[in-house]
Amino acid sequence: MTARAIPGGASRLRIEHATGFTYPGEVGASYNEARMLPGSTDSQFVLSSQLDIEPSTSVNYYTDYFGTRVAAFDVLAGHSALDITARSLVEVRPRPIEPVEVRWDRLRRESERAIATVEMLGQSRRTEPHPEVAEIARSIASHHDHPGQAALAIANAVGDAVEYMPGITGVHSTGAEAWVERKGVCQDITHITLGALRSVGIPARYVSGYLHPSAHPEIGVAVTGESHAWVEWFLGEWQGYDPTNGSEIGERHVLVGRGRDYNDVPPLRGVYAGPFKGELHVKVTITREA
Repeated sequence: MTARAIPGGASRLRIEHATGFTYPGEVGASYNEARMLPGSTDSQFVLSSQLDIEPSTSVNYYTDYFGTRVAAFDVLAGHSALDITARSLVEVRPRPIEPVEVRWDRLRRESERAIATVEMLGQSRRTEPHPEVAEIARSIASHHDHPGQAALAIANAVGDAVEYMPGITGVHSTGAEAWVERKGVCQDITHITLGALRSVGIPARYVSGYLHPSAHPEIGVAVTGESHAWVEWFLGEWQGYDPTNGSEIGERHVLVGRGRDYNDVPPLRGVYAGPFKGELHVKVTITREA
């Protein structure tokens, strides 16, 4: 097969995401969904991807309502561990924010035209903003004629106010709870930003994916990577931004899924029959290959 040329400013990333559960005893059947495989978009091209599951089982692949690739599978025999490994090779290009000269009244009209934007204006339990956050967003918006400028300023204000610190919040925490602590992880910072943007009428959606941790990754060196989250806002077109790192979406970001909040894009979701509580394990390895 002829190799594809890498466009200027792009990178080729190999991602291995291993996760699953270990149980203290044998459990019965389990029913699961995995959202761990990226899809091709206008800014990334999936060269290869596969999902390996142990115990081995058949997998049904489909695309969900928000356009995320989903692998649904059952393990019907008793098992004491469940291991899922997603392997992907993705070519990624930067997605810089382009200036959009749209004003608030036009954005309001554009947002009301489609369900895809209307449903990204409503708040969820996770994104409902703390009153302080809503006030900050209103204050910022009032100083900008263009919602694009306001969106960027709001995202940076949230990112500056919340310290990235694992272990303070949990997977079920809300944006309002994280704001009180002024500490959290990318999931929390994204939820806070979504709530702030939506509170001033800017449609915004949750994006899940992977991030290479190095600003200048060395080719051929495997490193411990991260599952990551960022936002996209609508200004007549969708634009992405990473409020946790205060950066545009670049060649280190690999998109996996989109939704209203984390609940729409968890990497692994399932139920099983058994009295035991499983211990979750997660490891992400990313290698830049070009």
